[in-house]
Amino acid sequence: MTTTTLAADWDRLGDTFLTAIADTLIMVSITMILSGLLGLAVGVLLYTTRSGGILKNSAVYATLNLLVNFVRPIPFIILIAAFKPLTVAVMGTSVGRDAGIFMMVIAATFTVARIVEQNLVAIDPGVIEAARSMGASPWKIITSVIIPEALGPLVLGYTFIFIAIVDMSAMVGYIGGGGLGDFAIVYGYRAFDNEAMYVAVIAIVILVQAAQFLGNWLSKKIMRR
Repeated sequence: MTTTTLAADWDRLGDTFLTAIADTLIMVSITMILSGLLGLAVGVLLYTTRSGGILKNSAVYATLNLLVNFVRPIPFIILIAAFKPLTVAVMGTSVGRDAGIFMMVIAATFTVARIVEQNLVAIDPGVIEAARSMGASPWKIITSVIIPEALGPLVLGYTFIFIAIVDMSAMVGYIGGGGLGDFAIVYGYRAFDNEAMYVAVIAIVILVQAAQFLGNWLSKKIMRR
């Protein structure tokens, strides 16, 4: 059996491709900002409420730890289906870009939280004890000691999350969210148009490489201080 591969008609696909790039950038940017902030808050709470933490609280830690362990291992495409009732309740629909962003934020927040916690655990406890002995409040310790001490590794962690969010955005096409992943499947793979598919793939690779380069550069600059 022979499969016919069609050449891309960029006069027809050009605007659609640019829209797909815009959709991906919007989804990734909004998700990165919201999940980055929410995940940072949850991650800091995981670190500070654990045994020996400056806000030690076993009930809070156990609850947050359970939530992270429950949500984080679920593959994103399954999470979209499993959390459909929640998405409809909050967003009013389970399809489209906004619904996709909502699900991406949920998935990314708990991944960010675990990465933040893991980076904070590596902080020298002596630095925190020194701040406590000087009478610094928990909030002061968090903002002036804990986060600055782990900033370099956190930047690398957030770079990893950015790439994971780009991967998620490719799957949002299954619920009508658009983006480069959707473009590659609909106008490339399903239309037997390898050119369109590979152009979309190259655009995703360029986006990821740019983020990785920026993250590595920023992390090195921070850690050299």
